[in-house]
Amino acid sequence: MKLKFFCPRWGSENLSWEAFMDQVKKEGYDGVEYAITADTSDAVLDNVWNLAEKNNMELIPQHFDTSSSDFSEHCDLYARWMERIKKYPRVKINSQTGRDIFSFEQNCALIKLAGPGVIHETHRGKFSFAAHVTKQYLESIPELRITFDISHWVSVAESFLEDQTEAVELAINRASHVHARVGFPEGPQIPDPRLPKWQEAVDKHIGWWLQIANRNSKDEVLTITTEFGPFPYLTHNVSQWDINVYMMRLLKKTLIPVSVPQ
Repeated sequence: MKLKFFCPRWGSENLSWEAFMDQVKKEGYDGVEYAITADTSDAVLDNVWNLAEKNNMELIPQHFDTSSSDFSEHCDLYARWMERIKKYPRVKINSQTGRDIFSFEQNCALIKLAGPGVIHETHRGKFSFAAHVTKQYLESIPELRITFDISHWVSVAESFLEDQTEAVELAINRASHVHARVGFPEGPQIPDPRLPKWQEAVDKHIGWWLQIANRNSKDEVLTITTEFGPFPYLTHNVSQWDINVYMMRLLKKTLIPVSVPQ
């Protein structure tokens, strides 16, 4: 099993795409996860994909900003985004899908609308906002695959999910992508994973990610985005970039050895 690491564009919008791609490549990432708003122009998208090809970088487009509470309008906006982005080559599409206020049936319709090749991120405010709720969708839709961002679930449950192991295990078995951010019971992102005071939270998350890495066969590729975010996720005077590079290097040391077939 091979691991591929992706850098989030989120938080580096102050850099030109040329400078950003150059920095991503120098750090040793395999590609970029790009959160794309509905109003992003075709010219910008074409430029990003051309730069990625030039730099031999892979792309994971991310959907996140369809927020209408009117279900019919929400469906139209979501379908329009998917139709537009699917014409571009990509490793996979990551989607923050639906709303926590929509019914089970409505969110299932959005998952179906997205179609194959789209994975659905566990995220606050979306259909997948909590472990016990997402479990119902995973049980009802056998083909549903997720982006495993358990930092949100830790925050929502205000715990490390010790009493929700069945839901977590099901999510691990259906994970096709990982967002390597570390949450804690009071929030979705610890201030700094390099500090000893946060070691328990880091260890909890690495334990979950190790299970995903161990689950994959030797012929599979597991994609990981180091997704520590900028302010207001970032609450201390530290570098988001440095933290994400630290996480990539940490996971290369802790996950790659167990992923190599013996």
